[in-house]
Amino acid sequence: MTKRFIQLSEVSEVLDISSAQAYALVRSGELPAIKVGGRGQWRVEVSELESYIQRMYDETKNFVAAHPFGQNPE
Repeated sequence: MTKRFIQLSEVSEVLDISSAQAYALVRSGELPAIKVGGRGQWRVEVSELESYIQRMYDETKNFVAAHPFGQNPE
């Protein structure tokens, strides 16, 4: 059975970022997550992580299109 939710440590591994960066993404609302359990541990739905990754691809594509590499600014 595929997991629906993952821990922030797993988000960090998938994105190859620090746990602090994963926590910051969640706390800023950039990466939707929920708090569960009595200790309020963060969980990210796998589909939300995939949506976030796709958004980052789209933003990067738009950035590259607006800032072509190797062109001299006029």
